[in-house]
Amino acid sequence: MRTLLTLSITLLFSSLVWSGYLEYNQDVLIPDDWTHVGRVDPSEELELTFALKQQHVDLLEETLRLVSDPDSAQYGKHLTLEEVSSLLRPSELTQKVVRQWLQSHGITNCLTVHTQDFLQCTMTAEVAETLLPGSKFHRYTRDSQSVVRSSAPYSVHDAVHQHLDFVGGLHRFPPKVQQETKASSNRKQKQSKAGVHLGVTPAILRARYNLTATDVGKAHNNSQAVAQFLEQYFSPADLAEFMTLFGRSFPHRSQVDRVVGTQGAGKAGVEASLDIEYIMSTGANISTWLFTNPGRHESQEPFLQWMVLLNNMTDLPWVHTISYGDDEDSLSTAYMMRINTEFMKAGVRGISLLFASGDSGAGCRHFGKGQNTFRPSFPASSPYVTTVGGTSFKNPFKVTYEVSDYISGGGFSNVFKMPDYQVSAVNAYLKTVAATLPPQSYYNTSGRAYPDMAALSHNYWVVVNRIPTPWISGTSASTPVVGGMLSLINDQRLLKGLPALGFLNPRLYKLKGQALFDVTEGCHLGCLDEQVQGEGFCAAPSWDPVTGWGTPNYPALLAVLLAE
Repeated sequence: MRTLLTLSITLLFSSLVWSGYLEYNQDVLIPDDWTHVGRVDPSEELELTFALKQQHVDLLEETLRLVSDPDSAQYGKHLTLEEVSSLLRPSELTQKVVRQWLQSHGITNCLTVHTQDFLQCTMTAEVAETLLPGSKFHRYTRDSQSVVRSSAPYSVHDAVHQHLDFVGGLHRFPPKVQQETKASSNRKQKQSKAGVHLGVTPAILRARYNLTATDVGKAHNNSQAVAQFLEQYFSPADLAEFMTLFGRSFPHRSQVDRVVGTQGAGKAGVEASLDIEYIMSTGANISTWLFTNPGRHESQEPFLQWMVLLNNMTDLPWVHTISYGDDEDSLSTAYMMRINTEFMKAGVRGISLLFASGDSGAGCRHFGKGQNTFRPSFPASSPYVTTVGGTSFKNPFKVTYEVSDYISGGGFSNVFKMPDYQVSAVNAYLKTVAATLPPQSYYNTSGRAYPDMAALSHNYWVVVNRIPTPWISGTSASTPVVGGMLSLINDQRLLKGLPALGFLNPRLYKLKGQALFDVTEGCHLGCLDEQVQGEGFCAAPSWDPVTGWGTPNYPALLAVLLAE
């Protein structure tokens, strides 16, 4: 009897001590496109990222609201990295408890960041599995990529549970590149006639969005960036050739000014080429950075590495465009909430973060027995970023008005509530098109709705590996185009002594569609079932969850965003 009692007490104590699952709802299933190689050797070194609990997150959110609202006296009064750090820095107790916990397992090789809310530590797989009970590290490969991840959920000791948001490097596989390419070999290339074009180029974008040859960067203190996480690289020779072919009609730069991270060897990727070529031809003559982070170690999460990096850099480009996303339901709430805080940090510093809305329309999640729902994407669904959807020309060979691109990602978050800045716009949409909306069981009408705006996303020309390539499509095309235009607007603001735009959404929604081309035709993809028959949401007058407020009319947008 005593043995049984002792055993039960031990089990009870164990369950209490190791009950700390920080990411209890993180999907730990291995994606189908990854192949299991085997268990990691116990002596192999891993690098894990510990996200320490921050202080005053509610005050950060309020500060972001004030510096981003044009009706606030605080508008544009952005914080420095030092000020953000002072506001959010984890408490002395949190820092002490986490460090003592790590040191008690012999972990001393750790780096922190300026804001002191991330620790990146190196340890063996054996130590990591002891530190984080439940974790089991394996190696997986996809194509030429290799990552180390845990096949099971991890927990942390109760003593540190309240001091951590999550531990990075155990879950979350790099997603596949989203943008789609369409072969052009079966299409007869016609001679270009007046008013007819054979795909989107910088000249076509400038014609549609009313940019002139003089709409280029002039301010010395302006810069823009694209961020890459999918082991994609751009080629400087491709960029130079692209500008030779397509940039003759306006002043431009043909070189990236700064590469942060390591540019890998091998062939250039379509995604990386598209991003850099179109942000630099739209935001022409503006200093451009590339953040490229395949992850220095197989256990790192490249997107998280980029977020950590921003916390260590006092001077950053004002606009960042990112073509990256994951299904909301594949990520833990704890992870997404903390990443949201990182987005808020960027916003209060005056940085504009633009994310592609995705290329799966409303998405679809299957629950079996014919039960489906739409499937929102993150970070597109974050309330603290500007999300860009996609359009196509009504006539694909003419510069006409735009309609929805059927791939344009959009919908309603299942995690984040609808932010105040968009409530009236979204409710007006839901009321106006109530009769034709999909069944409410497919989406969350009280969630953050996206995208916020859009641009052409169909049939781009890109130079890849020195070859001009047509029929490149996706919101990873529209996002750098919008980013380039916002950089041009920042340029004019900086020349006038005004602050950078920063987090755009509160101001964008107050414009109520002013200075944008409203997109009112077309629907995007949804679930292929009897109820919605492959259709998600449809475009409508004013804001809609396919194209947001519409596409930029550059001179009009410049005028309203230059107003103090």
